[in-house]
Amino acid sequence: MTITPVLQFGTSRFLQAHADLFLSEALTAGKAVGPITVVQSSGDPDRARRLGALAAPGGYTVRIRGLQDGQVVNKETRVTSVKRTLSTHSDWAEVKRVAVEEAAFILSNTGDAGYQPKPEDLNAAFHPSMSYPAKLLHLLLARFEDNADPIQIMPLELIVDNGAVLKARTCELAQDRSPAFRTYLERDVTWVNSLVDRIVSEPLEPAGAVAEPYALWAVENQLGLKLPCKHASVRVFERLATVEALKLFVLNLGHTVMAENWNTPGATVRGVLADEEKLNELHAVYQDEVLPAFEAAGLRAEARDYQTVTLDRFANPFLDHRIADIATNHKEKVGRRIGAFLNWAQLRGDERPKPVLSAIAARHA
Repeated sequence: MTITPVLQFGTSRFLQAHADLFLSEALTAGKAVGPITVVQSSGDPDRARRLGALAAPGGYTVRIRGLQDGQVVNKETRVTSVKRTLSTHSDWAEVKRVAVEEAAFILSNTGDAGYQPKPEDLNAAFHPSMSYPAKLLHLLLARFEDNADPIQIMPLELIVDNGAVLKARTCELAQDRSPAFRTYLERDVTWVNSLVDRIVSEPLEPAGAVAEPYALWAVENQLGLKLPCKHASVRVFERLATVEALKLFVLNLGHTVMAENWNTPGATVRGVLADEEKLNELHAVYQDEVLPAFEAAGLRAEARDYQTVTLDRFANPFLDHRIADIATNHKEKVGRRIGAFLNWAQLRGDERPKPVLSAIAARHA
């Protein structure tokens, strides 16, 4: 029987082309703790059909397509890190066994829906309709009762301070459990904050995905931190605030500027960059309004490098990223990306005028 020290909740194409791919490449190089058991927890029959293909003996395909350092990348790789697939709806006893006897790391990418509280969360016994934090609570309780070794929880959901958020929710659900178990959650479980970034543009059937060359799994350092693999895309930072600011105020802000200015029928991000006038306008926003704030924060070099990478990502010749899709929930995105940036810049002492960004923020105030 194959031992899988990584237990993963989620079958998304993002995970297939991100953490699962990193672990596969690291395993080949002898730089990973071991393979993965993937758990499908949503009950979605479409996702259930992926399970067998994910753990196929020959693995599944990921195609990497885009620009890297200005050069076209178009390659294909096989991911062979997934050795077992299970469902919380039909295989809970085996999920619990793997969590207790094999797992050293638990990964997740369950989306916002996975964290939403459910009425069943308050049940004393497990129920498959529970939220992910409630399911995790039952697995950690089983480890505690078995006196298993400490374990590390590594959520990959796009939630700021995701490890702390997951810990808080899990501990909240444990309030009626024993003081010893609550101490175990604090002392013997390591909750890791991370930020993940990669555009995974489309699925392949029956499993696999198409992804851009750029990829990042940023992990916040803490006492006792361990990594499931060594890989160029897995990087440890003392604090994630810098990485979060770069992503939100360069890449995401650039998307929102495009959605404000160039959301015409059929428009794409790649098409905007192919238009010299529009590209120059975007460059001006970065140069005159965004970079001065990062300079005031002592991060000008990091912001320049990230801007270069971001423009490569925007110009991906294999990706038709529609401006109309970016414009979904536009007012809220203006607030989170542009309004928040203006406040962030001011707090760092940047007093240079920002006419384009200020006008966008004012129109959606």
